[in-house]
Amino acid sequence: MRRSWFILMFLWLPLMAAAQAGFISGKITAAGTHNPVAKASVFLSNASYGTATLDDGTFTLNAIKPGQYNLVVTTLGYEEYSKQVLVGSQPINLVIEMTPKVMMMRAVTITSNADWKKNYEQFKKDFIGTTENAKQCKVTNPHVLDLTYIRRKQTLEASSDEFLVVENNALGYRTKFLLNSFSSDNLSHTISYAGKALFEELPGSESQKKKWKAKREDAYYGSAQHFYRSLYKNKLADEGFLIYNYTRILNPNRYQEGFIQKKIKHFEMVNRDSARYWIDQQNVPKWAQENLIKPPLKSIDVLRVTGQEGIFAITFPAYLYVVYTKKHEEENFRDIYRPLDMENFETSVVSLYSKRYAIFDMNGIVIAESPLYEGTWSKSKLSNLLPVDYEPGD
Repeated sequence: MRRSWFILMFLWLPLMAAAQAGFISGKITAAGTHNPVAKASVFLSNASYGTATLDDGTFTLNAIKPGQYNLVVTTLGYEEYSKQVLVGSQPINLVIEMTPKVMMMRAVTITSNADWKKNYEQFKKDFIGTTENAKQCKVTNPHVLDLTYIRRKQTLEASSDEFLVVENNALGYRTKFLLNSFSSDNLSHTISYAGKALFEELPGSESQKKKWKAKREDAYYGSAQHFYRSLYKNKLADEGFLIYNYTRILNPNRYQEGFIQKKIKHFEMVNRDSARYWIDQQNVPKWAQENLIKPPLKSIDVLRVTGQEGIFAITFPAYLYVVYTKKHEEENFRDIYRPLDMENFETSVVSLYSKRYAIFDMNGIVIAESPLYEGTWSKSKLSNLLPVDYEPGD
């Protein structure tokens, strides 16, 4: 049985613009003593620019595409430092003081090795993915993860004080991820996480790099990043996207997921017939009265400019139905509506929250009010994640 999943990402991501390469340098010291902080990680969040401080606390970042970034400094024993920087043609020099971290006792959760392995396998599936690309991803330091499964909520939570290092041999990146929080809810089938990442190129032969280039382009085309870039450029149709207003309501004949799971757990050991009944209830459609409103929308119908140059908003009444006509979907999403006269194209459903809009930049990256994705885009986990400075053909 297949289940539909949603994915929600909170990544503090920068605005980029094409211009001359920029340069950032600086010195990291400890607050109070002004002693240099050596071997601290300095990087631009979710991009491919990063380095470590030298013994005297200095660092340099070269050949940066100009734009607005979140500069992050992290090292053991100090609070994480972050600062918005606008990179242009003029060099930037920073003097940064790191605040010593106040060590606090954590709640200790005792788990068996078998429990940890089980939690870790779910984490890999939900954070890295299950696609062909995911099969070529290797976590080199899994035990930096703090994993907790809350049985009452049927939710897996994870975090880490160190970089989680994932070697993606499908796309040719070593991704270092500072995982501030992660939650996978088995009742609502919702995955959310927050963090900052640094992308590094893996070494490879020319033939390997050619394969990586093709894989990266395959991951990009049809992605949410590709969609948002096409949206603000008013090139949706040219790039293969169709968007529709979409309405639906919860099926009144279906029990809530939490109630179904509770009944299954209650009956599975005492009454097999009753357990089977509740297992079958999982297959009752979640949604009813689904309606795709035609004709397709245009960019102007959902795109709004903001007071900041290069920053845009997307807004729509209920749900946005996004079709990418240049690829066919290989997975069957049970709760994704598909009209009988529509070809099996990749399809995603986007929903917003109380503010009814999401904010994104010229890179096609959502930077505020993250939406919820169902369908094709819900598969786009770490194994398909590209740096914000990625361009097809790079």
